[in-house]
Amino acid sequence: MEYYGETAKTARHIVTDYLFPQLEGESPLDIGPLHHAMDKAVKGHPYAKAALDIALHDLAGKELGVPVSKLLGGQHRNRMPIAHSLGIMETDKAVSEAEEAVEEGVETIKVKAGLDPERDVDLIRRLREALGPDVTIRVDANEGYDLPSEAARVIKEMNEYDIAYMEQPVSDVEDMAQVARDVSVPLMADEGAWTRQNILSLREHRAAELFALYVTKPGGLYRARQVGVVAEAAGMQCDIGGSIEMGIGNAANLHLGAAVPIAELASVTPVNRPAEAYDDQIASVYYEDDIVADPFGYEDGAVLVPEGPGLGIEVDEEKLAEYSIEADA
Repeated sequence: MEYYGETAKTARHIVTDYLFPQLEGESPLDIGPLHHAMDKAVKGHPYAKAALDIALHDLAGKELGVPVSKLLGGQHRNRMPIAHSLGIMETDKAVSEAEEAVEEGVETIKVKAGLDPERDVDLIRRLREALGPDVTIRVDANEGYDLPSEAARVIKEMNEYDIAYMEQPVSDVEDMAQVARDVSVPLMADEGAWTRQNILSLREHRAAELFALYVTKPGGLYRARQVGVVAEAAGMQCDIGGSIEMGIGNAANLHLGAAVPIAELASVTPVNRPAEAYDDQIASVYYEDDIVADPFGYEDGAVLVPEGPGLGIEVDEEKLAEYSIEADA
């Protein structure tokens, strides 16, 4: 399995005691060999490896004077269209938040679902009525439906209100394939798309046309770029997935999205900004403060890829200290 039960505490332990000793004294330009060294030291733990991989890319970019996207092959785009994410919440509140995000320029709404099929369908109906025909609505069930037959029924009912695609309605790849055969709506893999091998399995089973490409799940930018290459060869498209990261992690997401040709779908990409720049924007703003010194750019429903060498950001060291937790927490 790709799941390793990682937490902030375990990631710190793995980085400090096992991974960093493999990197210490080495050139950040040797990202490939350093990944192989980390893989020999520890099996799995991709989030811990991603933390060091992001640091290596930032250092390498600054050493060469180029943005991280150049290290990944160059920019195909300098901005990522936003999919504003609606968590599991009361329907009226979800509709109101979606309306406000659209008023601020967002053209895609992502709806969390999977707990109550009837509620899910009703919410999609309400959203389509409120937002009109031109806003893209996508749904993410996070493996929430018990059976492929239930998932297929719900998707068909939702599609009466024109959903763009359904993300990970069930967990197993064969169950995903069954759903894909039963519906006309494209399926996206997320929890089932961590590695290059996962992409090959999805392709073999015809289980998904789309997938969420993460920096973290494959183990960093180096591995994520490889996943993107395999998926491109398989004829798939992707968005850039994530966990609504703060500025450092999201900068890595944006550089990945800029460099991967098939990352054409709107993504849940935060508009990170420090409290001093907070202006009550709803669209893709999930925190009232951040550890980056400068706000990320936002234009016409898209967040701009940071410019400058490395990740293109500067960290506010005082805020980093303020929001840090104790190692044994």
